[in-house]
Order: sequence, then C-alpha cells, then structure tokens
Amino acid sequence: MVTIPELMISSSEGARPCPVIAMGTSSESGIAGKEAVSPSTLVEAIKMGYRHFDTAALYRSEKPVGDAIAEALRLGLIKSRSEIFVTTKLWCNSADRHLVLPAIKQSLKKLGLEYVDLYLIHWPFKLIQDDMKLPIPNECIASIDIKAVWESMEECQNLGLTKSIGVSNFSSKRIKEILSFAKIPPAVNQASKSRSVIALDFIFVNFTSMKLIDLMSMYIYIHRVEMNALWQQKKLNEFCKENGIVVTAYSPLGAAGNSAWGDNHVMECDVLQDIAKSKGKTVAQVFFRTTSMHQSGHSGGIESVVPIGRAVRFGVHPLPSYTQTMWVFALIKKKY
Repeated sequence: MVTIPELMISSSEGARPCPVIAMGTSSESGIAGKEAVSPSTLVEAIKMGYRHFDTAALYRSEKPVGDAIAEALRLGLIKSRSEIFVTTKLWCNSADRHLVLPAIKQSLKKLGLEYVDLYLIHWPFKLIQDDMKLPIPNECIASIDIKAVWESMEECQNLGLTKSIGVSNFSSKRIKEILSFAKIPPAVNQASKSRSVIALDFIFVNFTSMKLIDLMSMYIYIHRVEMNALWQQKKLNEFCKENGIVVTAYSPLGAAGNSAWGDNHVMECDVLQDIAKSKGKTVAQVFFRTTSMHQSGHSGGIESVVPIGRAVRFGVHPLPSYTQTMWVFALIKKKY
C-alpha cells in the first residue's frame, strides 16, 4: 500500500491535511438513479491506499462511500473514520438559504457520518428542478443568491457538519464576490473538464504490480472550469493562491478515451510522451508528477480527483526537477 501525499487546507480546526489524490465516484448510471459505484470497489481502493473520496448528492454515491468506510473499519483497514477524507457537494436544486442545511444533513444520513471533511457548492447557479438528472433544461436554470447560500454553507461549518467549505466550477469573478462578504472564505475551488458529457474507459492500475485491469466504461456529466496540462488556468491558479484557496482538478488527464465527448490531447501530448518514454513511465505518471510540482510551486498544491476505476501509481521517481518541470509546462503552453 502506498501512502498518498497530503496538502493543507483551511478548516474549522485550522489547517488540516487533505490527500492530494482522491477517487471520484460519479457515473452515468448513478446520476440516472440506477446502479452507483459499489462499496466493494471503494474498499479495494482503500486497500490500495486511497484515503480521499469525492462524492456528491448528484452522483447518488454517498451511501456506497459510507458503506465502504464502515466495511473498512470492520476489516481493520483503517482504525478510525478520521483516516478517510470525504468530499461531497450541494446540488443546485438545494442552492437556497433554507435548503442548504437540510441538504447536508441528508448527505450525512446517506454517508452514515457525523461530518464530512469538505462540502462544496457544486455549480454556481440554482435549479428549479426537483429531480437530479442531466442534461438540464435551460428553463430550469436560475441565478443563485450566492450571499445567502454561502452564509448557509458557513453555518454548516460552524455547526460541525463539515470541517471545510468550498466551491466547484467557480471562476475568479465568482469567488471574488464570495470573498467580498464571507466570514469563512472558500478552502477549495474544484475545477474540471468543461464538457457536457465525458465518457471514459476506466482502468485500474495496481499500486504494487502496476497491472492494468479493465473495469468499466461510464459517462460523467460535467460542465465546469477546465484545467489540465494543456489548459493550465494560470490566472485562476494565481488568484486562488493569493487568497489561500486550494485549486483541485477533476479529469486532469483530459477525459481520454472518447472521441465524441472527451479528447486525447493530454495523453497524446508529445512532450509528455517523450518524457514518459525516456523515464520508463506512463504519460499519466509523468503528468501527475509534473502537475504536482508545478502546482506546489505556484498554487499551493493540487488534488487530482480520479474517476472511479482509474488509479495512478505514485512511484514515479526519477522525473524532472522543478526547473525542468517549469520548462515542460512552458513548452506545452507554447506548442498547444
């Protein structure tokens, strides 16, 4: 089992550690109200070393995550709940002052937990829609009263229902608005691929044997702030760094594997491929290594929320030095 590195994020307890690699739990079937990710898959992830799980009310995977944590405790894989970092999110149909508190309590009930480690506003708008489904009809989208919603998010943290609060898919302009009145600033801004639907062929990479095990192919519905090696969001990163906000990245490998919705630009980047070949590593390993160094030097760290079924081995040394890493990113930016 590999120990995953951690970074510090702001919380009700001061600076708290957050594992820099998380496992995402979104799936088309889960969002559609059918079969979500299974607890057994998440237990296997815990055995491999994962200690951070990213879920959401929309994904309908909160109960499986909670069941996996309970099973890991029963099996002795972890000694206490505090060893697992849980991120979940407020869905847009609860983005009203009076609905935030009931929403997090419902999430906690499904998780079987007394608190989550990080609670995020999923998207910067409100939905006039009872059902959680995608795609979203335009007539159901409404503007969000961000001040009212954020004050309710702060209440969730003050009540101990979450250790930290943050946002997902927010631009720097949106975050500035929150900072203008917030008593508790966002700890995290989760940024992702800006696609309506992303289809991924998922593979499991065993930490010890590096054996590739094909698991499944699923769709993820996303419409967020894009951030990956070829779209580095330097201004957003710098803004967040200046304000003590950790930027996290979803689908940082570019959603490779689907020509209709995703793209292979990251995985087929010749700069990353050349480095991978010369170091005897995969493009994914090189990407996570260089991205981690790039972000630690400029934005205080990055959490890569890895879709369920995709795990990346962390034994990627030796790889480029920090100076070489900056050259790599400059070259990628120049070429792409």
